Amino acid sequence: MVKATEIEHSTTEKQAELARLIERFSSQDGVHATDIPSLNFIRSSYTTVPIYQVHEPALCIVAQGRKVVMLAEKSYYYGTSDYLVVSVDLPISGQVIQASADAPYLCLRLNFDPHQVLDLINKPACSANPSTGSRRGLYVSQTNLPLLDAVVRLVRLLENPQDVAVLAPLVIREILYRILQGNQGESLKQLVMTGSHSNRITEVIQRIKQDYDKPLRIEELSRLANMSPSSLHRHFKEVTAMSPMQYQKQLRLQEARRLLLSASADAADIGFQVGYESPSQFSREYARLFGLPPISDIKRLRRDQAHPLSTPTSASPNHNDRMYSNHTKQPLLQ
Repeated sequence: MVKATEIEHSTTEKQAELARLIERFSSQDGVHATDIPSLNFIRSSYTTVPIYQVHEPALCIVAQGRKVVMLAEKSYYYGTSDYLVVSVDLPISGQVIQASADAPYLCLRLNFDPHQVLDLINKPACSANPSTGSRRGLYVSQTNLPLLDAVVRLVRLLENPQDVAVLAPLVIREILYRILQGNQGESLKQLVMTGSHSNRITEVIQRIKQDYDKPLRIEELSRLANMSPSSLHRHFKEVTAMSPMQYQKQLRLQEARRLLLSASADAADIGFQVGYESPSQFSREYARLFGLPPISDIKRLRRDQAHPLSTPTSASPNHNDRMYSNHTKQPLLQ
């Protein structure tokens, strides 16, 4: 009982230290790059409406505040006692649901390459066998003291930049090891393990991303994954929570939004550019995802970027804004 209390106390202290460190290196709201290329800090002094992005493999730890991530129809809530792992490229939306000027949302995001994980599972302590099932490419798990300790040590390296090149790769390797040893580490193992059903789905995901603006040919994807069309559909949905066609649609619409926001182009032309043959279908599906037709949505986004602090603390899930760091112009997410 005493030992459990001591562990809980140490964990609380580490969480508080992590929050102080992140706040020190992110003095204002936005996304903040660090001297460790794969490490970013995110700070927000207010709650947000849902923010869309294709999330690449990463570990996300909230040091202060609370967040919800939506993948298809499923919600994943996480706060200071949890961590989020995304192990394959997934189109999601994320929303800060607890933040204030006095206690801003503070988050650490550590991007990783699946090859880093593959190198670890070749070691006896992390070994695994390919599974016949598939695992979801996103999960939330409870933070533990060994993982938190390693994360804090990684962030502390920023205080001594001369140590980063040598020590950061070693600490990142330890962090990935701690994730693999966690309660849901098997999910990450299966997604990177050559020959597993989950790993074959990651190859299909990369093909869809590469050819997102082209017609989806299930037969070709089935051959790539060495699965029947029905098996491909089942395993793809287990990993991504959506069908291949739904996944492609998310990619197309998010890319269309990015293009519309970055250039003064005709909505119909952008629709054709991302693969839609019908302007009306493009406008209809765009509005279904983002809450407004293309032109109206982009006007709203530009208005809110010009006045980010006026972003409402409560909004319909169908009315979504994208917040950016004043310096980096990166999406404020995770």
